[in-house]
Parts: sequence; structure tokens; C-alpha cells
Amino acid sequence: MRSDSPVSSRSDGRSNFGRQMLDNDSNGMYGIGGAMLPIFLNDLQHNNDQDLVEVTLELENDSVLLCSVTPTVNNNNNNSSRYHNHFGSQSPATSSRFRRKFTWLRSSSSRGSSSDASVDRVIMASRDARKLKARLIRDRSSAQRALGGLRFISKTTNDSDVNELWMNVESRYARLAKDDGLLAREDFAECIGMADSKEFALGVFDVLARRRQQKLGKITKEELHDFWLQISDQSFDARLQIFFDMADSNEDGRITRDEIQELLVLSAAANRLLKLKEQAEEYASLIMEELDPENLGYIELWQLETLLLQREAYMNYSRPLSIASGGWSQNLNSLKPKSVVHRLTLFVKWVLIENWQRTWIMLLWFITMACLFTWKFKQYRNKAAFHVMGYCLTTAKGAAETLKLNMALVLLPVCRNTLTFLRSTRARFFIPCDDNINFHKIIAVAIGFGIVLHVGNHMICDFPRLVNSSPEKFALIASDFHNKKPTYKELIVGVEGLTGISMVILMAFAFTLASRHFRRKLLKLPSPFDRLTGFNAFWFSHHLFGLVYILLLIHGSFLFLVHNWSQKTTWMYISVPILIYAAERSLRTGRSEHYSPKIIKVSNLPGDVFSIIMSKPNGFKYRSGQYIFLQCPSISRFEWHPFSITSSPGDDYLSVHIRTVGDWTQELKQVLTDDAGSACTIGRAKFKKLGEVDSKGLPRLLLDGPYGAPAQDYKNYDVLLLVGLGIGATPFISILRDLININRTVEDQTDSNTETSISGDSLTSVASSSSASTNEKKKQKRAKSANFYWVTREPGSFEWFKGVMNEVAEMDHKGQIEMHNYLTSVYEEGDARSTLITMVQALTHAKHGVDILSGTRVRTHFARPNWREVFSKVASKNPNSTVGVFYCGMPVLAKELKKLSYEMSHKTSTRFEFHKEYF
Repeated sequence: MRSDSPVSSRSDGRSNFGRQMLDNDSNGMYGIGGAMLPIFLNDLQHNNDQDLVEVTLELENDSVLLCSVTPTVNNNNNNSSRYHNHFGSQSPATSSRFRRKFTWLRSSSSRGSSSDASVDRVIMASRDARKLKARLIRDRSSAQRALGGLRFISKTTNDSDVNELWMNVESRYARLAKDDGLLAREDFAECIGMADSKEFALGVFDVLARRRQQKLGKITKEELHDFWLQISDQSFDARLQIFFDMADSNEDGRITRDEIQELLVLSAAANRLLKLKEQAEEYASLIMEELDPENLGYIELWQLETLLLQREAYMNYSRPLSIASGGWSQNLNSLKPKSVVHRLTLFVKWVLIENWQRTWIMLLWFITMACLFTWKFKQYRNKAAFHVMGYCLTTAKGAAETLKLNMALVLLPVCRNTLTFLRSTRARFFIPCDDNINFHKIIAVAIGFGIVLHVGNHMICDFPRLVNSSPEKFALIASDFHNKKPTYKELIVGVEGLTGISMVILMAFAFTLASRHFRRKLLKLPSPFDRLTGFNAFWFSHHLFGLVYILLLIHGSFLFLVHNWSQKTTWMYISVPILIYAAERSLRTGRSEHYSPKIIKVSNLPGDVFSIIMSKPNGFKYRSGQYIFLQCPSISRFEWHPFSITSSPGDDYLSVHIRTVGDWTQELKQVLTDDAGSACTIGRAKFKKLGEVDSKGLPRLLLDGPYGAPAQDYKNYDVLLLVGLGIGATPFISILRDLININRTVEDQTDSNTETSISGDSLTSVASSSSASTNEKKKQKRAKSANFYWVTREPGSFEWFKGVMNEVAEMDHKGQIEMHNYLTSVYEEGDARSTLITMVQALTHAKHGVDILSGTRVRTHFARPNWREVFSKVASKNPNSTVGVFYCGMPVLAKELKKLSYEMSHKTSTRFEFHKEYF
């Protein structure tokens, strides 16, 4: 049956199916990019009257037969030529029969061999057409882009660097070669610098050996050099051929699904992705579905080439489905000040804004110490004792006055409740609360210098001068010593001497154990001295300062040359700070007894991490980014350990994520989650679903907090750049949750204002007054967007906050939150060891919208971020804005981020303010 319509068939129902097939084909289902990438074939896109064709289909049992494809009378010769290219060399009027099976049509009927041969011809014609199209779209620029996506050695692209690398290979060859001068196959990976990917390197070795038509177990240096030249070849075709041959183990020029699966397993092993190895079969089928739409069961070199040439297109297609960067097209150079004067102005402005709080505090402190030292120095310079002991006495007394001040000030930076309160007041604009520990350390150093000056001058200068003074000179101060010249021993063993020496010993012990090498166990001491290292030794030794302050009060009450109580000013300096600190400790003790939360759920997570979900105590209020202290009395009644809060202030529960890195956290995990008996386990707990807890043997947890942290000030910035390293992501998870809750509340409020139907339960989350809540949001929420970068080494770490990432992806309709996951255990994108994984990741993301590594909608990047590029993009996207850079992780990366914050602040119109937390 003929028809003037573009598609005709033997019935109306079949006509619709035929039209659907043609539409699918015209939408690129069998285009160059495969089944999922929307690359439109120009030949089949036109729907005008000039390009209509008449297609006759026959539906028979489980097959669709293409009877004929004939151009309409309006088609010109060009159209016929295009038709000729796509459907083979036969005449357009010739009735070719195309049969395609569908799994949803079941029939046991047999078909003739002539029909099968016709099917094969048309299928091969379809593949040849795609091959021809692939050759046409390949050009030099696309090959150059693909070249960066397939490397067997470093990022090197110039010959000199390759030669330098070869010199390193030669030196390793000299070390690894056997007595016979041959390099064993098993040492090839280490020799070429791929020791951490031995299986993958051996696959390359076998490919190169097969090219020589040999099965080699050992190679000479000349053969090694030949291998090296091939894997370091700068041409895309050479690299592609090696990659193809690694999969084509039987050397038939075709890759089957099983061979792709083997290469996927090899790549997964090289990148330590155990989960990917388990799903290699599924992902191999996905690649075959993409590259082999004709279902021939194999792919050829040109199809793999197409996949790599279309790499950027696949990545770009998957990107909108994930939470990824967009709108970076603005040129960063346009933001740079052109004038030198302008740059200098911005630099001075940044320095003043960044450091003015620290500067005025340090200046005030230095001036105060200088004034006290000078005042006391002059005071004793005018006393009779000066004629006996000279400047040794005046220096010792001046240092003593600064010691009184610093012994008072050193307590204030560790008053956490006071600092947390100051963060919520206008005082935060004048006091650098984030630098409290640094200021505490600086004061401790000043105390050390003061002790050296004070004690040193007494012990080796003025005491000997007093003991050896002439009777005439001693007569000037004899009344201060009951008219009896003291001996050196009497000066040392007296109240003043004993208390002073005792304080020096206690503080020296505490200062030593507080140093980095002792506190972080960097020193390996023999038993039992190894107990002097670690956090516990630091924590308990610092409590010796309670005794030090008692001795200081006694020491200040028994001065040699002062008899009037009003001139004994030690108690005046330290009484108020001691009262504040004592009140803080009392508050913490009482609050911890009151805040005894009920444990709701404990979960074991990958990467030696476990989470605790607790009930929120009555009256417990906190901000995102703050932290709490936890104590488990069944483990220790003295140890408190800090942990960032990962739940949002709007949640009805409290959660923390804990990494087991010390003895206390390991025992806490064992007490909470281990069912097997153990001698070191004190308590037991069995946990079921959320809210179902067997309280028998449940350990008690005490909670202290919340305490202020730099991240809690995130609302004070226009844009957020949150960087978490491993478990350092915990304070930012609470911020993301809070932003989600704010967005949800704003959306609910908008729906309420526009009379959108809303449930009664949802109304409880909206403020009673719409205008009042809107004003409150304006006051609280300043951050317009957030950029979260999470860098982790373990693929299983994504399980920690999988729910949060999915929730952000679903709730962030305006794209205000950008999440970027970086997995450092995987080789960077472009390395041959991760090329196939990158392709599978993009294909899966494009098809399902889920990342194969994180299991979320957020696409995972490989290796480490280029932080300079990250800062440049943020600056380019947010000109004339203030960006709050918050980092939590190891100190090494903090230095780089702080340096970039400084550089980008005076190179662009965007100001970056850096804040850090260490774990």
C-alpha cells in the first residue's frame, strides 16, 4: 500500500510504529555518538516538503521489515545522494528488505535465509554510514582534545621532557635488571614509573610484546626503549591503538563485551575501585549499547575513537544533570585592575581588612607589656635595692610585671563560652575570635621569655650580687631581710624560691608536652615514656596549671622587697580571669549533666567512620558550623573530645560523624557498635532502626556545647567557598542542610503567599507573620551561593553524606549550591588508567543521572582540584563580591588556600576571606 505520507505501512497502527522508528533514528539513536548522546544527523533532520521520503514497512511476527524507501517526486538529486550514502549502493527505487527483532515481540516462527542476508547487508550499511560520518567529523582540533584524554605517562607533551623521563627509566632499569642484563616482565611496571598500577602496566607490556609477535618474559634495554617510544608517542592514533589492543586480546580487530569488561576490571584495579569491579559487566553492556546499536556484538577501532573524540560532548551532556559549575565564561582578565596604583591600593586595602583585627590586638598587647615593663623598671631604678643588685633587679621585676599580665591573659582565649557569646555580638567585628588558639600560643611564648628574664636574672645575677654585697651596701636594704644577710641557699629554699622553681618545672613540663611533636605523637619514645606523647598527655599536663596558679598567688604574696599588701598586685591581675575560667568550667560541668542526650542510632560507615544520631536536649540551640564536646563516662570521666555538628539547626535531632583515629574514639566505636565480647569493652549497645533502641547496657553520653567556630559566620558573606578534606567535610554538611532548610522554608512561604495549597503540618514550619519572617530572612541570609569542594581518598566516604548530596540536588532548584566531589585515589581525567572509567561515568550519568562512584547526582572528579582554577572561576563568576573561604582539614592545604585568597583578592575585584579549622 502506497501513501503520500512520509511513512506508510500496512495498517495505521504499524504506521505509527514506523514513524517512531524514523524519529528515533533522526534524533541520533543510531548517530555517531550512539544511543544516548543527542547528536542529530543533518541528513534526517529536515521535515520540509523538499526532503520527504516514502517508507514502506511490514510487521511480521517479531520482526519489522523495511520493504522500500523511495524519495518523493519533490526530492532532488542531492537528497537521493544522501539516501544513497545511508542505505547502501543500491538504487533508491530498489525494494530492500530490512528486518530488526524486538524483544517485546515473541514468536517461534522461522525466517528465510534470504531475509537474514538482507538484514545483515542493511545493518552493515548502517554501520558503514556511521563510520563514514565519524571520519568526516574528525579533524585536527578534535584529535588534539582527545589526545589529552589518553595518556600512558605524565602530562608531558614535549620531547625534552620525554627524554628526561627516559633517563629516569634507564636508572631504574640499571637497578632492576638481572645479572643477564634483562628486565623481567614483573618489573616492567616499576621501571616505567607505574609501580602502583602493576596489572595495567603488564597489560601494556603484553600488547607491545604481541606486536613483536613474541611472548616475552624478559626484555633487553633496546626492547625497553622501543616499548618506551611507543607508549610515549605523542600522536592520538598511536595511543588509541595501544588502548584498543589492550582490550583486543585475541587480535581479531574487534572488541567484544567480555573484552571491554576485562579492560574495565583492569582499570578499576589500577584505581582501587572495588565496587566498580563488581559492576564491570553492567558497565561493559552500557558501552556496547552505546557503540554497537546494530547489536553485532563487537565494536571496532573507529568506534572507540568516536567515543574518545566525543568525550567533551558526553561530559557536557552529563554535566547539567549533576550539580556542576556553569556560567564561567566571563574572562578573568577583565576583573584584574589595569593600573599599578589601583593594584597597590587593592593590596593595601586587602591587608588592612584582612589583618586589622589581629593588628590592633597585638599592638595593644605589645604596648601594654612595654608600659608595664618600663613602669616597674623605673620604679625599682629609684629604690635603694638598685644600688645593691643593679639592673639585674630592675630587669627581673619588669619581666615579672609582664608575667602577671600574660598569666592572666592566657586564660581568656580558652574560655570557649565567652568567645561563643562574643561571636554573636558586635564584638566579633573587633576581636579576631578565630585566632584564639594562636593568641593563646603567642602568650605562652611570651610567658616563656618572661620566665627566662625573671628567673635568669634572679638566679645568676641579682641573688649572687646580694649575697656578695658589702656590709655598707647591704645596710641599705637590711630591713627587708630582718637585718640578716641571706645565703644563696636560703634564697633558693625560701617560700619565694621554692614556689618559683616549682612553677618553672611544672610549666616546662606542660609546655613540652603541648609542643607539636609530643601532642601529635611524632616522637617515638620507648616504653613507658611513650605515654608522654599524644593528646591525652597534653590534656592532663595542661591541668597542672591549676597548681601553677595557686603557687603564683603564694609566690606573689611573699616578695622580698615589698611589704605593703596593696603593692603585691599579682592577685589583682589574675583574679578576674581565674573567676571567669572557673565559672566557665562550672557551667560546662552543670550543662553536661543536663545535656545527656538519648542515642537514637549508630551507623558504621566506610573509611573507619561512624555516625551518632542523638535526641536534641531541651533548650539546646546551635548554629551550623559549631561543634560540641562529648564524654563517655564508661570510658573515661575526664576526657572530652570535640566533634563538628553535622545536623542542621532545623532538624529535630543532633548528629555527629566521628573518625576512629585515636584510642578513645576506637573504644567509643567498640562500646557502641561491637557485639562481640572484649576485655577492653566497658559497655554494650545494640541498635536497630531509627527510634528503636535496646537501652539495656546502653552507654551514657554527656554533651557540652555548642561552641563557636569560624564556619558559623558563613551568613556574613555574599558567596561561600567550602573546602573539606576527608572527615573535614563535617562542619559544612550542617551548613548545606541549613541552606536547604532555608530554601525549603522560603519556597513554602512563597507557596503560602500565592495561595498554593499546603498541608497543615507544613504551615507549622512557616512563621506566623509573612512580612516578619521575610525581614528575618533578609537579616540572617546574606549568602547568595555556595561552592562545596569535598576532597577524599576513599570511594566509600561518599556514603557518609550520600543523603545530603541527593537532597541538595533535589531541593536546589535555583542552582545556588554547587557540589564538587574529588576522589584522589583515581588517576586524573585523561590518564589511560581512568579513561574508560570516565567514559562509563559520563554515559551512566547521561542515562540515569547518577554518578557511578558517589551513587548521587553529583558527578565525581578525579585526582586533586586545581585550586588556582577554582578561585579564578569563583572570582570570575562573582565580581565585586566578598567570598568566605572556609577550610577544614590538614594544615598543609590551608597554606595554599590562604595564599590563593591573598593573591586573588588583590588581583581581582573579588575579596576572599580565609578561615580555617584543623582536625
